[in-house]
Amino acid sequence: MTVLADAHRAYRDDLLREGLLISMGVDGLYGRSGAFEQVVEGINAAFSAVGDPDGPEVMRFPPGIGKLQLEQSGYLKSSPQLVGTVHSFTGNDRDHRAMLERIDKHGDWTAEQKTTEVALAPAACYGVYPAIAARGRMAQDGALVDVYTYCFRHEPSIDPARMQMFRQREHVRLGSETQALAFRKLWMERGRAIIGSFALPFEVEVANDPFFGRTGKLLATSQREETLKFELLVPITSKEHPTACVSFNYHRDLFGRAWKIETDAGETAHTACVGFGVERIALALFKHHGFAFKAWPRSVRDVLGL
Repeated sequence: MTVLADAHRAYRDDLLREGLLISMGVDGLYGRSGAFEQVVEGINAAFSAVGDPDGPEVMRFPPGIGKLQLEQSGYLKSSPQLVGTVHSFTGNDRDHRAMLERIDKHGDWTAEQKTTEVALAPAACYGVYPAIAARGRMAQDGALVDVYTYCFRHEPSIDPARMQMFRQREHVRLGSETQALAFRKLWMERGRAIIGSFALPFEVEVANDPFFGRTGKLLATSQREETLKFELLVPITSKEHPTACVSFNYHRDLFGRAWKIETDAGETAHTACVGFGVERIALALFKHHGFAFKAWPRSVRDVLGL
């Protein structure tokens, strides 16, 4: 793993030196340059060119979700190690003075911080399910949502492709089992085509989410055996350990049960989503085509509008 860690560190340092990423003093937390954001916008435009003709409803959420919504999703049961919550000062004047004294002494100034009703979104789609559920029973054709937001997962790393705060662009399908599976099959084809148009090497493999603990191992095994999750992998810092840049997920009726989402027939809805990790794709493009996007292949620049 030392060789892999060295490769992560070297690429991160290159990105910082080129000014594409901006250090914020914490592993996995970065600012982005204008050039980096131009590439991200190009990735989103390429995604939209493929997905917009389907006529999805557009939803854009802040990086926070209600703490209750996070609990309802089941995420705390499966991946508590990745969860982030928002805390805020709740003390009085005396507590404030004590906090300032601790800061002066380099002590822990968070003692008076208490959890709020806001948690950080671990995935872009988590805002969609309660929104659709609140409308009541869906129409016969179900629902299709285009969602994009910053997400948070607490896994600090020197790997620039494993950020703690990152963006996901997703399409989420809600409906019958048949509708959800057909959607995932379609987007697995589309995902291959989009990443191929970026002239990036890739492979698609069965995958599992980073579930926690002993129960998590069983969940991961089950997820793989039932082929509920596929990932499109692109080598960024290592050919032997490629990075998941796109995911294709079928949740069965997990979220339908959690939020009591019903189809037009009154059955529990099934859901599926495709998620593009736009920062990871951008990092792959810079790695394979160089740090100056004006020198990238003309065909790639045309797809990205650069």
